[in-house]
Amino acid sequence: MGSFSVWHWLIVLLIVMLIFGTKKLRNMGADLGGAVRGFKEGMREGGDKPAEAGPAPQVSGKIVEGEVKSKTETRA
Repeated sequence: MGSFSVWHWLIVLLIVMLIFGTKKLRNMGADLGGAVRGFKEGMREGGDKPAEAGPAPQVSGKIVEGEVKSKTETRA
């Protein structure tokens, strides 16, 4: 139950290539690369949007004063 050696990984890779074929694996790799590229572009665009949103909305300067009372009083 140790780590796999290089030979184990090569055998697994050979079996995967026999099952799926190199063309299918190449297409899956291209699809995965396109998805990662799209994700990076989306993250880049998402970071730019708040800066381009314009000025911040104005907040009114009303002050509300009051006293906070709890519903239950604890007595020691």
